[in-house]
Amino acid sequence: MELPPRPELFDFHGVSLTHYITDNWENLQNFQARPDDIVIATYPKAGTTWVSHMLDLLYFGKSSPERGSTMPISERVPFLEFTAPGQPSGVEAADKMPLSPRLIKTHLPVQFLPKTFWEQNCRIIYVARNAKDSVVSFFHFARMNMAQPEPGDWPSFLQRFQEGKMVFGSWYDHVKGWWEKKQTNPKILYLMYEDLAEDMGLELDRVCSFLGLSLTEEERCKVIEGVGFDAMKKNSMTNYSTVKVMDFKISPFMRKGKVGDWKNHFTVSQNEQFDKEYQKKMTHTTLHLRTEI
Repeated sequence: MELPPRPELFDFHGVSLTHYITDNWENLQNFQARPDDIVIATYPKAGTTWVSHMLDLLYFGKSSPERGSTMPISERVPFLEFTAPGQPSGVEAADKMPLSPRLIKTHLPVQFLPKTFWEQNCRIIYVARNAKDSVVSFFHFARMNMAQPEPGDWPSFLQRFQEGKMVFGSWYDHVKGWWEKKQTNPKILYLMYEDLAEDMGLELDRVCSFLGLSLTEEERCKVIEGVGFDAMKKNSMTNYSTVKVMDFKISPFMRKGKVGDWKNHFTVSQNEQFDKEYQKKMTHTTLHLRTEI
């Protein structure tokens, strides 16, 4: 199968995007949310698949245990804004979902989320990951995913990350935008990747409390086991190995899942420069993310 050329990045209402996101914009913005929809929102490479799989196990693990080993995560949790020729758009896939609640994934900045999600008072789980690990993970993802713009080398990718010239724009605007929204909206649960990595059981309890779910000890253990990094990396229904635009010879979709891997990529001067920029951009926010645990 011949893959289309990598897309170009362009400015769209102040945010860098590609045609894979903007081609279906009108249908996306007119999307009809349902009151029981649950949205998993993140900046790319912040644990989206992790939390998507967790929610799928929570809601459907008991009634349809085969889902996790027979249906790719991209079908169980559609990527709302994505559209590509020859396949149903995320909007179409979500519209056709027979089960309830619908679990829907998005990387949209808060200002772009279709308004019916707010009108229907939907529950939203946002996951943030520290900027240093985010940029490293995004770099390896962009290298292997042909639906991403050409990443270039690591120093130039790092520079563009700091400038917000990434698909879905600035990491800073994204995590801060959702954090500010959460302060006035009790329907948003804001998780940190680092907390999930440190104590999955504790974070799972927070998620269940937010969603009003109660688990037996056995069910809880099953979910924790199912969302373990090694289990998900081996599972072809969660590791994206069935997706043709991803070249696993370059890098796997699930690489390490660690906190602090940035130390293997940043030089001392890159780290100093990054910290300086970070301080400037994160001055007026109460959001704090850990770069190690």
